[in-house]
Amino acid sequence: MHIFAVMDDRIEQTKALASDARMAVLDWLKEPQRHFGHQQTGDPAEIGVCVTLITEKLGMSQPTVSRHLELLRRAGFVAVNRIGRWSFFSRNEAGLSDYRRWLHDNL
Repeated sequence: MHIFAVMDDRIEQTKALASDARMAVLDWLKEPQRHFGHQQTGDPAEIGVCVTLITEKLGMSQPTVSRHLELLRRAGFVAVNRIGRWSFFSRNEAGLSDYRRWLHDNL
C-alpha cells in the first residue's frame, strides 16, 4: 500500500473522531449493557446496540445518526451486525487498538 493511501486512511479515521456525537457513541458502546440494557431484541453486549436506541440517546434524526455510524464503521471503529432489517452496532476493539498504536507511534 502506498504511504499516501495509508495517511489518507488515518486522516479519515481522525476525522471520524472529530465529533462529540461520534465520541459519545464510542463511549456508550464501551459499556452497552449500562447504557442500553433496556434493549429488548437481545443482549447489547452480544449482538450490538440497535440504531434506534442510539438515535434516541443522541436525540438526533435517524439519517443523521446513520451518517455518524457509517463514518465510524468506515474508519474501522465500529462493527455492524445485521439481523433481519435491523442494524446493531458494537465497538471494533481491534480497529480502535490499531489506531491508538499508530497514533502513539507517530506523535
